Amino acid sequence: MTGHSARWKLLKFLKVLLFSVIFSITVLFLVATVRTFTFDADAGLQLGKWENTTAISLHLSPQQRKNLLANFKAAIQIPTVSFTETNVNTSALREFDGLLRKVFPKIFSSSLVQHEMVGNYSHLLTVPGSEPDLEPYMLLAHIDVVPADEADGWDAPPFSAQELNGFIYGRGTIDNKQSVMGILQALEYLLERGYTPRRSFYIGLGHDEEVNGLHGAANIVKLLKSRGVKLRYVLDEGLAVLDGVISGLDGPAALIGISEKGQATVKLSVSSAPGHSSMPPRESSIGILASAVKRLEENPMPRLFGYGPERGTFEHLAHKFGLPLRFIMSNLWLFSPLLSRVLERKPDTNAFVRTTTAVTMFNSGVKINVIPSYAEAFVNFRIHSAQTLQEVLELVESTVSDERVKVELVNGFDPLSISSYDENTFGYQIIKKTVQSMFPQLTVAPGICVGNTDSRHYKDITQDIYRFAPSWFKPGDPQRFHGVNERISIQNYEEIVLFYFQLIQNNDVRKLPPPHSSQHEL
Repeated sequence: MTGHSARWKLLKFLKVLLFSVIFSITVLFLVATVRTFTFDADAGLQLGKWENTTAISLHLSPQQRKNLLANFKAAIQIPTVSFTETNVNTSALREFDGLLRKVFPKIFSSSLVQHEMVGNYSHLLTVPGSEPDLEPYMLLAHIDVVPADEADGWDAPPFSAQELNGFIYGRGTIDNKQSVMGILQALEYLLERGYTPRRSFYIGLGHDEEVNGLHGAANIVKLLKSRGVKLRYVLDEGLAVLDGVISGLDGPAALIGISEKGQATVKLSVSSAPGHSSMPPRESSIGILASAVKRLEENPMPRLFGYGPERGTFEHLAHKFGLPLRFIMSNLWLFSPLLSRVLERKPDTNAFVRTTTAVTMFNSGVKINVIPSYAEAFVNFRIHSAQTLQEVLELVESTVSDERVKVELVNGFDPLSISSYDENTFGYQIIKKTVQSMFPQLTVAPGICVGNTDSRHYKDITQDIYRFAPSWFKPGDPQRFHGVNERISIQNYEEIVLFYFQLIQNNDVRKLPPPHSSQHEL
């Protein structure tokens, strides 16, 4: 009887447990389903009433379009290449300076615009507003480009600015002379039409961004800091419009970078006694180092998806995915671990999940019959927003776990702070408004830059840094960035000019409209 009672109690307990599990799963499913069809993080200020500031419209004649395009082509044809921090094409930079003065006469002759050369080749422009109590903003771009070799397989010479099928080919067309020329062309048009801004702004054009910006952007910031300048926000290059690039997304999306990953270059080295290859030791310096490198590759940094701005990206895009992806994206509170395991399978999406590890150099040996006494490798880490440089170094030490391997930090910095992107954030909402007024079909979302820009030097004079230009990327286009056949469509370059033309005027609002939630009582 006692045994029967115990079995009955156990069975009763299991039934209750099973019912509780089923009930919990049902509740979770219902909550996730409701959230899937009601969640839209991109609602933003769509119902807010904006102060009307865009009083000047831009209508270009065929001749003006021809001149605009000729100016841009001339910029692409000047090979402003940065090779290293100490090796930049200074003659090309001087030629580029001459081009700017020639094609933008209003800017360089205007009594309104103050122009300064910084670090010999970078440009700082100050445009004072009529209401000095309004905090200024700053637009950034960079003049220099990475090297390019036609022999790598270009369809047109990389500094020819040749037109092919409606596209202009050339190094710098999307990184970043489209922004340099777009910003200045927009300002030139505004000055021609008698524009005076209400809000002051600055334009900074660096000449060595591709080699860390230590002489250009860094010196511009130093100069601004000496004058006590504080900026409402900064807008630099970074992310773009992605059309068909994000699998499963319905329609194109504009991603505005709100942070950048940090970076660390770590040197691993092993020293041992040299010898003859006829009498090799059990482990050579190369073998010891190779094992250490293999451990780093086989033990990637921890998954951190959902702990950085990448979560905001997917939540803002969730309503534009079809099922079942919409169900997952709308409920990252539940599915982040699952999604992170899917994303880590591909190199381009793995960058959202964790700090990435890339072995970029391995050097050793002087002769085929000599056991080398020294071997070194360099590893580049792009640090996730939820980690610090110090945490990465500690993980490298623990993973290598070999006292024979010396671990040294060559250079590095922490991830940039995450700029605000809520409904009350001036810079983000001005950029978003400008994008949506030009491209109503776009979904706007915050994003993370896996590369680094000049804007990181500005973190001491502003709280909000954004990284975006409305360059349109279709499948295959992201690989053109620093790669072969870099190009931009003629239409897209005109759109970029118009974007800055409108953005500058949109910044003249004194304050944002109140969020729609405060205007509509439920």
